[in-house]
Amino acid sequence: MGATTDPQGAGRLGFLSGHVVQEFGWGEDVDDDLRAEIEELVGSELVDEDYGDVTDGVVVWWREDDGDLADMLVDVQTVLDDGGLIWIFTPKAGRDGHVGHNDLQEAATTAGLHATSTFAIAPDWSATKLGTRGRGR
Repeated sequence: MGATTDPQGAGRLGFLSGHVVQEFGWGEDVDDDLRAEIEELVGSELVDEDYGDVTDGVVVWWREDDGDLADMLVDVQTVLDDGGLIWIFTPKAGRDGHVGHNDLQEAATTAGLHATSTFAIAPDWSATKLGTRGRGR
């Protein structure tokens, strides 16, 4: 039985049933509907920042005043399985805490990543997918 995916929501993130997805930067302002969609897709709750095993994907809720994004991106890669997905959710332009694309790209580059796509994922949030720069070690 195939799951239906909302082309505007969590189905666009590439997570699959059985994936372990770790969440960073949770706060009162996160989109609970989006979190529930991701959990439904993978079939389990998101694991928190203290999870100590390898994960298949990471979602990072990030706002302008949250600190050093490059440091966060280096940290999230330490438990990510090869080929794991990294998504940054940032407030949309005009919302409190908005992070500009240039700032995201600069932090990603510093962490050895690059932004590959950005789109609206929830009423107040944009999603940016980050990928690794190369296949070398």
